[in-house]
Amino acid sequence: MVKHQPLQVYEKQVFVSFVTGIYGCRWKRYQRSQDESSRWECTWFIILSSSFLLLLFWAYFWLVARNDFNDFNWSVYNRLGEWRDETIPILASTTVGFSYITFLLILALFHISLGQQLNLYWIHKIGVLATLLTTISGVISVDDLWGDEWDILIVSLQSTAPFLHIGALATVTAFSWLVAGYVVRRERSNVQVMVLLIYILILLALYLAPLTFTCPCIMDRHSLKPRPDIIGRRGAPMLAPENTMLSFNRALQHGASSLEADVTISVDGVPFLLRDRTLRRTTDVSKVFPSRKYEDASFFNWTEIRSLNAGQWFLKTDPYWTVGALLAKDRNRIGNQSVCSLVEMLRLAARANSSALLNIHPPPPEHPRHRSWFMDILWAMQKAGISQKRVTWTPDTDRGRVRGLQQTANEKLSVEEIRHRGITSLTLHYNKASNKDIQEYLANNVSVTVFPVNAPWLYSSLWCSGVPSVSSDAPQVLRKVPYPIWLMSQNAYNFIWMTSDLVSLAIVIGIFCFQKVGMRVCFDRWRMSGMQNYNPEQIMLSAVTRRCSRDVNIMKEKLIFSELNNGLSSTEELSLYPENGYVRYSHGGLNH
Repeated sequence: MVKHQPLQVYEKQVFVSFVTGIYGCRWKRYQRSQDESSRWECTWFIILSSSFLLLLFWAYFWLVARNDFNDFNWSVYNRLGEWRDETIPILASTTVGFSYITFLLILALFHISLGQQLNLYWIHKIGVLATLLTTISGVISVDDLWGDEWDILIVSLQSTAPFLHIGALATVTAFSWLVAGYVVRRERSNVQVMVLLIYILILLALYLAPLTFTCPCIMDRHSLKPRPDIIGRRGAPMLAPENTMLSFNRALQHGASSLEADVTISVDGVPFLLRDRTLRRTTDVSKVFPSRKYEDASFFNWTEIRSLNAGQWFLKTDPYWTVGALLAKDRNRIGNQSVCSLVEMLRLAARANSSALLNIHPPPPEHPRHRSWFMDILWAMQKAGISQKRVTWTPDTDRGRVRGLQQTANEKLSVEEIRHRGITSLTLHYNKASNKDIQEYLANNVSVTVFPVNAPWLYSSLWCSGVPSVSSDAPQVLRKVPYPIWLMSQNAYNFIWMTSDLVSLAIVIGIFCFQKVGMRVCFDRWRMSGMQNYNPEQIMLSAVTRRCSRDVNIMKEKLIFSELNNGLSSTEELSLYPENGYVRYSHGGLNH
């Protein structure tokens, strides 16, 4: 008797090879398995999913925090004493980490849908842990250095919640295919019941989530108030060095209705514009007066201050990533800027028929102008020839000595406190001015200015809230927002909400029914084909099938071997190659 080795026929599965190869370095067919994943590998899948959710939160935070990037760098500068743009490495590492984790998670979901074991390669495990630990350390660092910025997440949800809701609903609805495959196509167990219950609770929470939304831009169009005025915060610091004449000119050119500046008093009583305590960041004081670079700027006289260059630092550090877009002539003008006096800025505002908002930094107690700084401000206003009604300053102090001037408070106060102090306006950070507070202030004839507002989404949200004015580092950006980014009536949003919920529910129910019916059809077809004509030569076992097909194939193998034991002679051979996708049957030296 001559035995012939049956030919091996391989079914190419490029996609499966790519998925298992990249995820678990299992490039060979014999390395793959459709057995259940171990608890250890399931734990790694949970770690991978948790890393993705944390990075998604982290990426969203930095996306909306772009409104305050310069304030973040300024906080780092005050902590470390050196100006560095820390947002670049953070954004780069977040982008790389999020892309890497997302790619691995997609591969893991493909493994689940294809019925493959979740065997994550050890190099990827190290990468996932490194990314997770880096992100956690970043969250802790930001909480320590910039803890107040977390409030922007709540503020941003007022503008993005309806769209995030639809995206989350679509994602969870798509996951119903995997959940249905896990629950329907297996024998019942406590784990399956728990998975199904958790999924239903998540769906129910998403369906009802809009009940908790408070979005200012969900309103009738006729209720929209006039466009908020834009105040140039330190001018237009994205286009020119902050608190310089060129910066204020740029702000007026881009539609700013008012100018905001930080005022410090020199040792000889001249008010000048400076944000920092020292001159080290925004001037070349380290070069001109190296021994005094850490000295308080208010202890310099005006002649010394005027001799410093206040523009080269902007070209060197590029704090807003805008220097590359400047023309050569603009760079030359920037490089020749000097420290601006209050008189110069107020004269510019008077010529432009504009107003001014002054953030005054009173001198320290040992300063010779400590008790007379407000007289220096009054002298500058008189010299500039601007009306007192067009100048507002903060802090709200010494009201008894500066009667007739406009003063604003930079702290959140109750309506009763505002009336007691006789205040008519507030200047608040956006995280302190909720939509409810704004409505209450406006109802009591209290004007509110919100700062800093640099992103169009934040400007649109505050516009819908009815804010009269905003203070911005980017008047050139907000100028291009002639209307809120989105505006929707309550009835229209309710229709979209209900429709999306119903569509999602219909899809989920349809997927579960399809999975259940598909399993029954698959089993019935196998049973009928086996009863009518059982022929081992026609059986084909696929390496990658759905869960029901894999169970049916196991039953087919049992039937084949039972037939061999009962009816095949010694001259008959059966060669089974489940990995190759075929069953080979030979009889009398003939191969089929």
